[in-house]
Amino acid sequence: MKRERTGQFVTISTVGEKCSAFVPDPLPPKPDLEITTQMRDLIDDALLALGRLDSVSLLLPDTSLFLYMYVRKEAVLSSQIEGTKSSLSDLLLFEAEGAPGVPIDDVQEVSNYVAAIDYGLKRIRGGFPISLRLIKEIHGVLLSKGRGSSKRPGEFRESQNWIGGTRPGNAAFVPPPPEKVMECLDPLEKFLHDQPKRTSTLLKAALAHLQFETIHPFLDGNGRLGRLLITLLLCSEGTLQEPMLYLSLYFKAHRQQYYDLLQSVRKTGDWEAWIEYFMTAVRDTAKQAVETAHRLVEMANDDRQTISSIKRAGGSALRVHHALLQHPVLSIPKACDLTGLWTTSVTSSMKHLQSLGIVTEITGRRRNRMFSYKRYLDVLNEGTEPITT
Repeated sequence: MKRERTGQFVTISTVGEKCSAFVPDPLPPKPDLEITTQMRDLIDDALLALGRLDSVSLLLPDTSLFLYMYVRKEAVLSSQIEGTKSSLSDLLLFEAEGAPGVPIDDVQEVSNYVAAIDYGLKRIRGGFPISLRLIKEIHGVLLSKGRGSSKRPGEFRESQNWIGGTRPGNAAFVPPPPEKVMECLDPLEKFLHDQPKRTSTLLKAALAHLQFETIHPFLDGNGRLGRLLITLLLCSEGTLQEPMLYLSLYFKAHRQQYYDLLQSVRKTGDWEAWIEYFMTAVRDTAKQAVETAHRLVEMANDDRQTISSIKRAGGSALRVHHALLQHPVLSIPKACDLTGLWTTSVTSSMKHLQSLGIVTEITGRRRNRMFSYKRYLDVLNEGTEPITT
């Protein structure tokens, strides 16, 4: 089937020069998507992997502990795609009021992302639909502090932006002019609400993500918010009970293909190639998340058995270990808050955990020391190395 461009180029004049901005056609694509047998099999595989991921929460002794860390890993990865250098360890140090090894603004952006995810999930679980209003609210949280706080948090843009290049004239892509933004967003909101026709959740997530990135409705934070919306949509429509799926690791590892496919859809209408990429990302990411959950559960169980070998101090050490599952970078005072134990008991427990090789002291100080659950963090850190090229 021959497809054509999925929108129109309009000539605009901005920052002293003329250029072409792209205004996308409303969803769903026209003509209808050509879902081949191979693509249908891939979609089914992605749904099966999502089902297994959703059920893994039944195997976890405490789902909230896994989610707490997994959300933070996604925040780090999604922010890295936008150029931040913060690692997961940096974020955890920041949250523990330690000193991260990167600029504070980088870590603040990641911390904002965590808050935005939490806010969006709370609103959805309270019965609020995914809508332009909710998208603006989440954006307000995402850019509430740090570098983005001067970029109109929670407000759709009223000026021109562009992607890549030093100016619109040499940009890789120029989104719709500001006066066209709402004309593009209103049909997108209707599409999310199954108007003019119902679209299956995974296909809806794939199409809506690309459309959102094409509209680029905010001055900053579009990439992070567009990725966040994927998981929020899956949760709002019941495909996932918990926010277990995050695609930033896959998008980061295959980012050039990601950018190329976005452009290909805009220029040639090749939605099918994008959908194959998206479904592959869902399938592979869901499988990886299941494997990670099993590895972390097995590690925690092994360490609990080791800790249980401590006689009298075993009970307190197990409580500290449980706190480390949620906060793998932890100070003595924070451990006291989480466990309800006295400082002397926590300090003694940390010494036992150090002697067992479970935790490592990472500050080298006598006071205000921080302890790391290194093996646990190593698993979570996989893939979160900052982008260097």
